[in-house]
Amino acid sequence: MGTRELVAACRSEIPALTSQLIAAIFTDIPEWTDYSPVSRDDLHHACCRYLTRVLDLVAGDVTGPDRDDVAAAIGRNRAAQGVPLEVMLRTFRLGGQIVWEALLDKAGELPPGEVRKIGVETWSAIDGMSSSLVTSYRSTELEQVRRDERRRHGVIEDLLAGSARDTTFAARAARELNLPAHGGYLVVAVRGDRPHVEIGTETALAALGIRSVWHDRVETMVGLVSLEQRAGSAVLGQVGSRIRGRAAASPVVQGLAQIDTGHALAMLGLETLPATARGLVSLEQRYPEALLLRSPDLTALMVARTLGPVLELPLKEREILLRTLAIWLAENCSAANAAPRLHCHRNTVINRLQRISALLGRRLEGQRSYLELSLALAALEMGVSTPA
Repeated sequence: MGTRELVAACRSEIPALTSQLIAAIFTDIPEWTDYSPVSRDDLHHACCRYLTRVLDLVAGDVTGPDRDDVAAAIGRNRAAQGVPLEVMLRTFRLGGQIVWEALLDKAGELPPGEVRKIGVETWSAIDGMSSSLVTSYRSTELEQVRRDERRRHGVIEDLLAGSARDTTFAARAARELNLPAHGGYLVVAVRGDRPHVEIGTETALAALGIRSVWHDRVETMVGLVSLEQRAGSAVLGQVGSRIRGRAAASPVVQGLAQIDTGHALAMLGLETLPATARGLVSLEQRYPEALLLRSPDLTALMVARTLGPVLELPLKEREILLRTLAIWLAENCSAANAAPRLHCHRNTVINRLQRISALLGRRLEGQRSYLELSLALAALEMGVSTPA
């Protein structure tokens, strides 16, 4: 009896071999078995096709087990159903063992060399089909991940566009992203060198009980962070420790319905920060700068009126005088306190301030002067240009 005759003798036993394989799946180390998403009819049909194809390959009726369409189809289906790959590989091994034992039972008085040849062909078929299974399974998993990422990307983009003002969409988004539809949220916007936030931030925050999603856009990483009865400042501290670039957070907004508002406020806060800034600030810390950004034309006129003559000086002198003025204001208008920070004598600070006062034609002291000078310096820090 040759290989083809041996295989033909086993084909008639495919129904019994299929039942044997299904029994083995659920009795041999059952804790390794997870076919719960698969109907019994589906499992039976796939096992029958698999065993039949193994015999086809052994007989030489088909070739190329590592590109086998039956194994590939099984891999696609089981990946889509969520059956672990290890379970599938175990099933293939069990099926291979059953086919090999059936062939041995029919081998009779075949010479040992012929038996060894059939054994090589059988396990070569099993290995090739397993390889095809893995390739197809992994490819399907990757497609699912990409599809899930595209769906998640679309949901977050819709949130940022204000779609969650529709309660039906808000409920769906909450389910998709595993976020509460209601309650306080912070929206965080981050720019800088990639990665903008530490890898694994979402998982690390989840371990602290803080649910969030992080969304990578063209230039900005956006985080939606649920407070869930926590203080915003405490959550900001946890988030800020993982920021890699410069970042701004919105004030607390209520529910997914206000995510678009929070995003706009976070982006406004981000725009107030100089490009060299690092770390996370809240817009609540940047309200003056945000107000300046809201009226760029008016801000430019205010800067020109407040500091114009100083800005017309040669670069080196201008920078010295502006730095002196900024530190003097930061030190509560104390020349004595400003001097150490400027690495000069107190009298030098006073002389520079007098020079600024003469150029501007006004006294630097007084509440209104402090306000206007501070706002003008803040606008310069943000890169506001004065009218030509």
